[in-house]
Amino acid sequence: MKLLILIVYALVLFVLGIYSFLKVKTPKDYFLAGKKPGVWQISGSLLATILGGSAILGTIGLSAVQSWASAWYILAASLGLFGLLPIVNKVYAKGKFTLPELIGQYYGESARKVTSLIIPVAWLGVVAAQIIAGSQILVSFFNMDYSAGVLLTGVIFIVYTYIGGQVSVMKTDLFQSFFILGGVILTAIMIPADKLTVLPDFASVFPFNNNFSPLDLFILILTFSSTFVVGPDIYSRVFCAKDSKTAFRSVLFVAAILVPFGFVLSYVGLYAAMYHSGAENSSNLVNLANSILPEWATGILVAALISAVLSTAATTLLTASMILSELFHKDIDNLKSFRQTKLLIIVVGILSMIISLKITSIVSSLLLALSFYSGAFIIPMAAALFNLPYNKKLGIPAMLSGGILALAGKLLITFKHPEIGQYILILGFVVNAALIFVPVKYTSKE
Repeated sequence: MKLLILIVYALVLFVLGIYSFLKVKTPKDYFLAGKKPGVWQISGSLLATILGGSAILGTIGLSAVQSWASAWYILAASLGLFGLLPIVNKVYAKGKFTLPELIGQYYGESARKVTSLIIPVAWLGVVAAQIIAGSQILVSFFNMDYSAGVLLTGVIFIVYTYIGGQVSVMKTDLFQSFFILGGVILTAIMIPADKLTVLPDFASVFPFNNNFSPLDLFILILTFSSTFVVGPDIYSRVFCAKDSKTAFRSVLFVAAILVPFGFVLSYVGLYAAMYHSGAENSSNLVNLANSILPEWATGILVAALISAVLSTAATTLLTASMILSELFHKDIDNLKSFRQTKLLIIVVGILSMIISLKITSIVSSLLLALSFYSGAFIIPMAAALFNLPYNKKLGIPAMLSGGILALAGKLLITFKHPEIGQYILILGFVVNAALIFVPVKYTSKE
């Protein structure tokens, strides 16, 4: 039954992928789905992108240590989307294909080129996090070797993205978002009554506990929430909307849905920790499903997890490849850039697979990448989009110094030096802000 559900699911995706391939007539179709999607498609794509395998399995994994406070991982994403709302119309009006193109409008051509190089490098870790998540699912469900799981997952991601581009992603994301929400909620509902144990008292472990402090939340907001206010994958969804009202309504709708869903994930994660088999690089959630759910429910859950992983991986892989292509062509709306982007999808995908073999923690891979990105670009772009006076000439030094310091701090946190690392990470944002807001004779204000 489990395999039958997965086979049917795979066939549906395959048919949608071929249909999308046939619908791609121009580079604009491939990059932006022709700017035709409405509220349901944009909302579904945003939701499927945010609730990737890294978010779902990452939150489930954190629940074992942080208890109910693990919900902050999803709540932080919601908080970031609410922060995007005041500027989403401006982002839609100013942007065209990618975030670096938008940065170039405010900080100049050199900043655009630097950004087009830095963001794809950082996003290798984001794509890798999805490959890690996909591999963990295969390890748990099929008892597959982790390295083989990385290879199979990576190949599927690359082929899926290569064939249909944004059309493929948009066509399948709405379908996948229902699978993601339904699969996790179904698991929460179907945990047998005789398996339910007394959970930790909510008020004693949320919002903070011994394993999640106010400083941890502050850093999560700096390095994670901020990437939903200014983020290339989120902006890629906004740029695809048919108009600015569609973009605004979609962001608001998804931000609201994420709030209760964060607590549902933590609830499931608390039980999943009890059924973890102890197998290396396996998924607590799939182990829970195998232990207590009927086969058909497990099949739906695994299909939902694969949906989550596939959607985010496709979006981040395509976004990183489009941004890299902008290094060579300022305007990628041409056939040469179209072919170049498809080649870069293969290159970025392979590099992410290599990272996945070296770093096997979903959250570590994701937050390392996002720390560098957020330290570099959040403050410069927020200053421009929120109409604050900013120093255009010091934009590049601010981005580089902020990103490097934030990454160094996160590396120290990852390698068991949290006291020093936390403050170096925060210093990255302070240095970035100090340079961006240095008053000079020439400042730009939109």
